[in-house]
Amino acid sequence: MDVVIEKAQELGFCFGVRRAIKLIENAARRQQGITTLGPIVHNRLVVARLAAMGVKSIHNLDDFKGGTLAIPSHGASPEVLEKINSLHVDVIDTTCPNVRSAQIAAKGLAESGFNVIIFGEETHPEVKALVGWAGTKAIATLGNNDIGVYGPSDRVGILSQTTQSKTQFTDFTRDLRRKVLSDVREVKVINTLCDETQKRQTAAFNLARKSDLMIVVGGRNSANTQRLADVCSSMTETHLIETADEIEANWLSGKRQIGITAGASTPDEAIEEVVQKLVSQTKDV
Repeated sequence: MDVVIEKAQELGFCFGVRRAIKLIENAARRQQGITTLGPIVHNRLVVARLAAMGVKSIHNLDDFKGGTLAIPSHGASPEVLEKINSLHVDVIDTTCPNVRSAQIAAKGLAESGFNVIIFGEETHPEVKALVGWAGTKAIATLGNNDIGVYGPSDRVGILSQTTQSKTQFTDFTRDLRRKVLSDVREVKVINTLCDETQKRQTAAFNLARKSDLMIVVGGRNSANTQRLADVCSSMTETHLIETADEIEANWLSGKRQIGITAGASTPDEAIEEVVQKLVSQTKDV
């Protein structure tokens, strides 16, 4: 039987990722001794490619041995930035403009006296940085059960990790409003979701609706890639892979339509390798 293999209308590198990688690659062509504070993006293929250009990655600022330091696309907290400034070294800031806008929003809420609630994964680098920008009264959570008790004089501000699901953020804010609205003086919601991420989630959902199988390509430690897998798996059989080598032949048995989507930090060549692998393996199906 003929098997249709279709890519989502929106997939792969977003503007922020392309910008970050371009900044680092251009710098690496001009100079040596570039170190990134954590991976520039959450994709091991990209990190490996940069490493081949001489770009090192560290997870702790204490491990920095000199040269030029790059801030990843997920951004950094004011505390970390202050430590970096105290080193008096050259810095390349690849913070995604959308993430930077979320940081400004978090800081603005805190300075206006709001208790800040960030809808996001508390261990994710972007969220950890956002908490830093939002000050001492900020928390990060994915569930309302983690929210403390507020008094009648309190003001509560809500924003999101940029790569979260629009539907889940909407549900979270609705439920939180119900929980605290009668007890606090003011509730303010700021939409800090990334439009690029939302476009990819919508395109993935639309493709998954008509597909027998969805392949999601991207880093397993990538938040936006995991969101895509969550969206697709709610509609059809879904597998998250990092490379084409992970595709298993038994996934394809009996499948007439196979959809492909990819996280915002997934290189174009990785997506194309998956397409070619699927074309090859479905010829005789």
